[in-house]
Amino acid sequence: MIEIDKLANGVQVLTEKVPHVRSVAVGVWVDVGSRDEVDSQAGVTHFIEHLMFKGTGRRSAKDIAEELDAVGGQLNAFTTKEYTCYYARVLDEHMPLAVDLLGDMLFHSRFDAADIDRERNVILEEIKMYEDAPDELVHDVFAGTIWHSHPLGRPIIGDQGTVRGFTREDLLGFYDKYYSPGNIIVTAAGNLDRERLLELVNSTFSRKTGDKKERLFTVPRPNRRVSCRTKDTEQVHLCLGTPGLPMDHEQIYVLQIINTILGGGLSSRLFQVIREQHGLVYSVFSYHSSYHDSGLFCIYAGLSKKNVRPVLDLIVNEIRDIQVNGVQPAELQRVKDQLKGNLLLSLENVSTRMSRLGKSQLYLGKLIPPDETVRRIMAVTDDNIKEVARTMLKPENFSLASVGPWDDGSILHQVAK
Repeated sequence: MIEIDKLANGVQVLTEKVPHVRSVAVGVWVDVGSRDEVDSQAGVTHFIEHLMFKGTGRRSAKDIAEELDAVGGQLNAFTTKEYTCYYARVLDEHMPLAVDLLGDMLFHSRFDAADIDRERNVILEEIKMYEDAPDELVHDVFAGTIWHSHPLGRPIIGDQGTVRGFTREDLLGFYDKYYSPGNIIVTAAGNLDRERLLELVNSTFSRKTGDKKERLFTVPRPNRRVSCRTKDTEQVHLCLGTPGLPMDHEQIYVLQIINTILGGGLSSRLFQVIREQHGLVYSVFSYHSSYHDSGLFCIYAGLSKKNVRPVLDLIVNEIRDIQVNGVQPAELQRVKDQLKGNLLLSLENVSTRMSRLGKSQLYLGKLIPPDETVRRIMAVTDDNIKEVARTMLKPENFSLASVGPWDDGSILHQVAK
């Protein structure tokens, strides 16, 4: 059973009791991401996330690292384009420690000048690491290609120029603006007592005050472009795609099925045709990312430069086949069962349940029961698939980004004819 509570200062608390496990996952979701940054602040949200682990008035950085390790727990965090999450997973008996540690980090981190300088160097090394990983870098290049000059098109991590320039005042100013109770959701799932959790959260989180920071989103305007970043690598890493759907769109389940058909695993069309039948790639897949007011549909392939044209032709052929011929009943049922199985099996993990609570509340302001999600997936028809594919997946509207030893800005126009 899922229950929703709200502290007097505005912090929302969502709990789901899972009595047949011995663990509890606790997450603190802050409604701020890289999308909230202006150009000169690029990377500041991610920088602040790092600083939360550098020490508080009661704990050193080493203490933070050791306390959950000492009881077999896990502690981590991540920054996205629209939110930041700090989370812990522990045995149920150590839930008080997890809540106290997360609250201490969020509200009492020191932002020490020496820590900031050390962590600045760490993040600069992290940026260099991404530059040396073309299969990851290309996805940021693609987002910047299709959403040029919009915050959603920037890397979450920022760039070397902005990261080098952040002052302690810059970081604290951004923190004070967004890390207010009205912007915070606490979620917990596992073998927990709701009243006990509320007591713990209230004692740790209620001392902070501040209203929710209302965001004024600017909807990104997509560009049809080709961006080729030449790099001395063995493979060309390609991303091909188009704007997708926001999280609350009525056709989101249709697009999820299309994504699974095209590139969602070893049985997907792109994997079977391009790798298994033709042997042109090692890795090929598709994905769909959703945001508050937009989305991104992308197909990735890593390949030799001599195979770029035939692979793009095969991708376009598969898309056009779905648009014209749709999906056979057996394939559609298999994909529906795949999505159903993925969802229900994932719910056996308390961390997944905790994450589901947080993201649902942030994006939808409500929780969709798993049974309802399954019902909506099962209701998708072949006609729905053809309609969405024809409307959204038009090769003549695609953008392309690449990283590697290849540069042909005209190829997309050739394959889309």
